[in-house]
Order: sequence, then structure tokens, then C-alpha cells
Amino acid sequence: MENAIQLLKEQFGTEFGADAVRSVASQVGTSYATLSKKLSQYKVSRGKWNLEVTQEKVEELEKEYSAPAVEGVATTDFVKQNLIPQKDNTFVSFGNFSDIKKIIQSRLFYPAFITGLSGNGKTFGVEQACAQLGRELIRVNITIETDEDDLVGGFRLASNGNSSETVFHKGPVVEAMERGAILLLDEIDLASNKILCLQSILEGKGVFLKKIGKHISPKAGFNVIATANTKGKGSDDGRFIGTNVLNEALLERFAVTFEQDYPTLATEKKILTNVAESLNIPMVKEHTDFITHLCTWSEIIRKTFNDGGIDEVISTRRLVHILRAYSIFGKKEKAIKVCLNRFDDETKSTFVELYDKIDVDFQESTEKKEEN
Repeated sequence: MENAIQLLKEQFGTEFGADAVRSVASQVGTSYATLSKKLSQYKVSRGKWNLEVTQEKVEELEKEYSAPAVEGVATTDFVKQNLIPQKDNTFVSFGNFSDIKKIIQSRLFYPAFITGLSGNGKTFGVEQACAQLGRELIRVNITIETDEDDLVGGFRLASNGNSSETVFHKGPVVEAMERGAILLLDEIDLASNKILCLQSILEGKGVFLKKIGKHISPKAGFNVIATANTKGKGSDDGRFIGTNVLNEALLERFAVTFEQDYPTLATEKKILTNVAESLNIPMVKEHTDFITHLCTWSEIIRKTFNDGGIDEVISTRRLVHILRAYSIFGKKEKAIKVCLNRFDDETKSTFVELYDKIDVDFQESTEKKEEN
């Protein structure tokens, strides 16, 4: 038995299927049935084994539920894995972060909706709150195509050796409920009315999986947080094409709504400084001045945007892109221009001209290039 396990690890790793068991069985001179029986303590589902799964988890996974309507249909469970986000040393808390963190820390079911312009740290803040609190996070990126099958679960064909069977795969929402994790519905305003399958879940009542006839109750600590560029009322100015008007009953189930703005100039300087240090950019005057100029530049653009003077804005994410480009190319002129190419020519030209006025070195360097 020990020899067989050793061969499995060496040839197939700790997770393997029926074909691996058949192969090793022939190598050690035994039958597939005999070896699979000896490996029963490691079996996580039909035709699947995991040598690192604890006995407690095995027993949990072996608990099968069968309803008359779906008798004979197997269900699959997620093998336990660490879903706690990693701490990011570049992160700087600002805005609604402390409030979001308090909600997560309370372990109460209290759905929260975070709205704000793109690239201002909505999703990143939720991830880092979970990282700091040691809470598991399951992030689901919502699109117009997202439906009940994607969220709650549905039937899939799974191979079992030379045959296949119909298996019910639990979706990320059910997984978050059963783990007592934080469920992050990212860009929820891109959803269609198919997302209404979450109604009872947003009330904290769990969900009835009608496809297998089983009710799933949320574990303590489970909560739902949604992020969006709008408030679920659509985008009047057309900036966020694809966003939809969400059902009022769905929106009403979110207890609180936080409006996320871009960080202040001082906070943004801290963020970019942390990013620069993570990229091994020396914090000499040339580079610290560059960070200061970028933050001043973005602040002026945002104020002009808020006053209706321009139609585009520079996000914190865009500033990080510029800093990363600078670490790659070593030239701030190129870094700024390649990161502004996503805008139309008029906007790009306006933004570059504004930066010229803020950073004298940038202007002098550009003029020297034109002279040459």
C-alpha cells in the first residue's frame, strides 16, 4: 500500500483520477478494484482521490444528498483551499475602507453596495480588508451573461475513467455560504435580471437548490458585498456602456451603499510611493518629484472633470500603470504617453499638455527631442 501511494505521488501528484489508479495498480501487481478500495480514505468524489485531504474533510465530502427528482445524480464539493487574499504592501487605506472592514469584522450578515468611478480601489479595498482580518473571499465577476447556473450551480458532464456522468457542481455563491466567506459581486451593474436568483440569499435566508432538491443555509460570517460604477440605475452619460438598471427589489436588499471617491492627493502619493518601492524604483528626488507631479496632475484633471470641463478622468489605477511603465521603459515621457493612448487624440493631447505645465523637466526633455 505504501509503495502504491509513493508511486502515485511520484507519477501523478497528490490529486489524481481513475486512470492513475489503474496505472499504478498494474505496476504493483494488483487490481484496480483492490487498490481503489485501499485508497478509500483519500477518495473525495467518484473517480477522484486526494492524498492530502484530511479524514474530516473526506467524511464531509462523502455525505451525499439524494432527492427523488434527481436520484442517481452526483454532486461535487470544492476541496478545501485557502481563499484568504494575500496582504498587499502597496495598499493604503482611505475613504470607506474602515467602515467596510468593520462590517466584515462584525461577522453579521449585512449586505453592502459600493459605487464609484472605475479604478478607485473599490474591489482592492474589500480584498485587503479580508486579508487583514484573515477572512476568506470569493470574488465573482458579473457580466450580462451571468445567470443562476454560474452563481448557484448547475449540472456538468464529468468523466469517470472511460465513461461520463452528470454531476451537479455547486456555484461560487453556494460555496461562499457554506464556508461562511465574504462573497464579492464585482461590477454587479453589468448584470441582467437573471441575477434575481440571489433575492433570498441577499435576505440571509439561504437558497433552495431546486435542481437537486436541497436547501443550503448560510454559515455564520457569510456576507455579500457588491461593487459597481453606477448605483444600479444605468449610466446616463454613456461612460459605462453595458451597465444596466437593476431591479429595485434587488437593490433594496443591500442595507448600505458607500460612495467611493478617488483618494486625496496626499493619500495617492503614499500609494504611488509604495508601488514605486515595490518596483525597486529608488526614492531619489527625481522619482519623488515624478510621483508628486503625477498626483497633482490627476487631481487637476479630476476637478476639471467634476466641474464638467472634460469628459475623461485619470484614475488611481491609471497612475499605477504609468509608474509601472516607467519602471520598465525608464522614461517618464514614454510611460505617460503609452498609458494615455487609450484616450482619443484630443483628450490625450490635452492631458499631455497639462502635464507639461506641471513638470518642467518633462517639457524640457520633450523640447530637446523635438530639436534633435
